[in-house]
Amino acid sequence: MALLLLGLATAGCGGSKESGPQVFPKGGSAPKVSGVSVDVRAAARAAGCVYKTFPARSRDHVTDRNAPVRYTSNPPTSGKHFEFPARDGLYQRAPTDTELVHSLEHGRVILWAKPTLPRAQRAALRAYFERDKWMMLLVPRRNMPYAVAMTAWNADPAPLGTGRLLGCPRLDDATWRALTAFRDDNRGNGPEAVF
Repeated sequence: MALLLLGLATAGCGGSKESGPQVFPKGGSAPKVSGVSVDVRAAARAAGCVYKTFPARSRDHVTDRNAPVRYTSNPPTSGKHFEFPARDGLYQRAPTDTELVHSLEHGRVILWAKPTLPRAQRAALRAYFERDKWMMLLVPRRNMPYAVAMTAWNADPAPLGTGRLLGCPRLDDATWRALTAFRDDNRGNGPEAVF
């Protein structure tokens, strides 16, 4: 796996956009998770979450961020993507899927949340993200079958890798442990790791 020591480029998107409605408001608190099991699948089961993998079909670029790309999962985990990734950060309004998938290719982990979650939970997700936001994005997503999800794109097997998805029906103590285990197991492991 080639490691690139570059900053992420973006085309019109930036992390921590704070204008407009606050999907992820300030002022929340999230539990500190310690002693997380390295077995992500067991943590997912304990939380009532699903853990799925998806063989990547492509690492090709598209030149239109709004190109109609069909992904094998919702939220997406791998595949064709826009030539410029979304930057790390908190988004009150999500970049396009094609920008986000490019970020996954670079080893980022994306935390997705339904904007209809209770305000306190959305604020807690923000607090969780802000505590450890290295190589992370936090984005809202209405049209997913989970209350909260995390995605990553792992480099194995080469050359295309495997998309990974943790999808959770609710946000509770067990969910925090599953999210942390997934994040720690996947961050920085993309097929084109850019730090």
